[in-house]
Amino acid sequence: MNFVKAVDERRIHQIFELSIWLKGAHALIECVGGILLYVVTTDAIASWVNTFTQEELIEDPNDFIAGYLSQMASHFSVASKEFYAFYLLSHGLIKLLLVVGLLRGKLWSYPASLAALGAFMIYQVYRYSYTHSFGLLVLTVFDAVVMVLIWHEWKVVRQHKPA
Repeated sequence: MNFVKAVDERRIHQIFELSIWLKGAHALIECVGGILLYVVTTDAIASWVNTFTQEELIEDPNDFIAGYLSQMASHFSVASKEFYAFYLLSHGLIKLLLVVGLLRGKLWSYPASLAALGAFMIYQVYRYSYTHSFGLLVLTVFDAVVMVLIWHEWKVVRQHKPA
């Protein structure tokens, strides 16, 4: 029976590590996106989106996605760009710090990660109430799963660490 429990714990730990690595990859993407938003002008963004959607809109002027992207790019203000740049960069840096702490088994990182993910999830649900973005729901569910894994891992680590 102990062997089966050890195998289960090892599998849960592997899933925990994989989820933390995925969070780390997502955090890096957010950091890169935030930096890019800081250095790229709103005119360049609008031009890039228009180039990207132009053929589709010529082919089908009523294309919902291309039309939406084109409209969003034309209304993308400097203030919005700076907000998203700050949000992505700060969000990514916080998550990177927590990921490093979790992968190194630092005890402070477990409750800090739970608090940060909880706060991010509250904000994501708040944003969902305005945007109804399916991606926010997926991210929130993934964060909830990661929180359960962090909580479980924290319990295991505390049991095995000397007092």
